[in-house]
Amino acid sequence: MSANSAPAAQDSSYFLARMLTLAYGVGSYLLFFGTFLVMIGFVGNFGVPKSIDTGTLGAVGSAIAVNVLLLGLFAVQHTVMARQGFKRWWTRFVPWPIERSTFVLFTSALLLLLVWQWRPLPELVWQVEGVAAGILTGLFWFGWALVLVATFVIDHFDLFGLRQTVLYALGRPCPPLQFKETFLYRLVRHPLLLGFLIAFWATPVMTQGHLLLAVVTTVYIFLAIQIEERGLVERHGEAYEQYRRRVPMIFPFPRPGG
Repeated sequence: MSANSAPAAQDSSYFLARMLTLAYGVGSYLLFFGTFLVMIGFVGNFGVPKSIDTGTLGAVGSAIAVNVLLLGLFAVQHTVMARQGFKRWWTRFVPWPIERSTFVLFTSALLLLLVWQWRPLPELVWQVEGVAAGILTGLFWFGWALVLVATFVIDHFDLFGLRQTVLYALGRPCPPLQFKETFLYRLVRHPLLLGFLIAFWATPVMTQGHLLLAVVTTVYIFLAIQIEERGLVERHGEAYEQYRRRVPMIFPFPRPGG
């Protein structure tokens, strides 16, 4: 074996690792984007084979139990895997460039499992027509659009792991994002979660199953905000504390004296 063969082999292995990392990141991103579209159809009852109010009917008690379990699995995964302590442990086994993509992959898998195994509860809670139905449908689409726009305001491609894998493939460093207060985040601290709340609650036809989804996710969102903001204070210190004092959490209502 020549003296140059070992470095050449190392270069080849490094190039292959970078390309595989890039493919993994792109694949995870595309899967999540597809899952995002599926979730819009699932919640809105259109364009997908299985939606929130379709499927085989069963006992109400078992349907509630299964649906709450599915939502709980997502909540636990999303909360635990997003914590800095878990990430420090997790990256001992999963390379840092694909840590976020792996989180996104797990999230997509659990959302697709929720769609697949969701048990319908089609009894009506409310149904409106005419202008009111049009307003609620418009709010539904506004909510999903707000979610998407909010991801781009912070850094869409970092949030879904693509930035990390692309920079690794290019052999460039991936510095952590700095806290910044821009656009929607000057109105509320969590516009992305506000978008989800609007999308889940704004419907002209609210069934018991849809209401269950809206209630459970609302409770989770407000609990998750408390956990997330403790981590943000640890990372950004007084800058985030001042931001919390100035900007409402999720509803853009001005504070007294603000």
